[in-house]
Amino acid sequence: MGTRQTDLSTPPDPERNSMVSAPHEAMHRIFQEDPGLFSRLSGVLGLDLPPLGAGKLLTVDLTETEPLERRVDTLLRIETQNDGPFLLIVEAQGKKDPGKTASWPYYVTYLNNKYRIPVLLLVICQDHATAAWAARPLTIGLPQWPTVTTRPLVAGPHNMPVIRNVAEARKDLALATLSAITHADNPDVDAILKTMSVALRDAPDVIVGPFVEFIAQGLGNRPAAQQWRNLVAVDLSFYTSPLSEEIRDEGRVEGRAEGRVERAAEDVLLVLDARGVDITHATRVKVTACGDSDVLRRWLVRAAFVTTSDEIFDEEAPADR
Repeated sequence: MGTRQTDLSTPPDPERNSMVSAPHEAMHRIFQEDPGLFSRLSGVLGLDLPPLGAGKLLTVDLTETEPLERRVDTLLRIETQNDGPFLLIVEAQGKKDPGKTASWPYYVTYLNNKYRIPVLLLVICQDHATAAWAARPLTIGLPQWPTVTTRPLVAGPHNMPVIRNVAEARKDLALATLSAITHADNPDVDAILKTMSVALRDAPDVIVGPFVEFIAQGLGNRPAAQQWRNLVAVDLSFYTSPLSEEIRDEGRVEGRAEGRVERAAEDVLLVLDARGVDITHATRVKVTACGDSDVLRRWLVRAAFVTTSDEIFDEEAPADR
């Protein structure tokens, strides 16, 4: 279930080696003879253009002289029951990218030419601004008459459902996971993630795994990422994966550190008590509340010399002189 990248190599051109007919030659070569012909033809065709200048003949060879690697994020062939197959390009877009204005139309026209079936471009976004940008039609041609128009289909926080109902999430875990990812910046993301963790709790491990990891990846370094890690550690504690093991390792490290601090605080009070020093309530509270092992270490050294318990907090205690 991972992202699949598809190599867009140059497709064969079935017309390249076909016999060129005389009418074919005449219909286009007349423009080579008189480049200004289009200026008069545009009026006949009802195309309102500003006054045109001179035309210049360019090379007709469109072969790319240097290999150029182009890859889509994911490419799927989708079968339909009645209308035949189509190709689905899935692009994940995290921010506005002016380069996509050229690459997305290229992907669509290239794949249509290579496979000779319809092509649909789907763009997934996580913020409203990027989604609005991605949804704009991409046109190639003149403003008065676009020759090619590419219209991406966009899924993002503006149109993806916000799923807070566990039963609804369980009906379609993949859709609910994608929804959680696209709503990563939603103010109610904690409730969305809690819904997902509960919905995944009773699912088979083989299903839970990919969705847990996808959500973790999709949240990136957002604050909600830590909330998801906490939910995985508690609600999905049975689940074993690199992410869950990492979370459990962090918990074990934190637990050991907390245990060392607690023991250090107990040692300070134990030394004072063993020396017969009366431990005031204020001293006991301050020592047990301290979470800094270095500070507790200094207090422990002072506890071996002081005559009153509160002296361990004094920077001029005998142990420091």
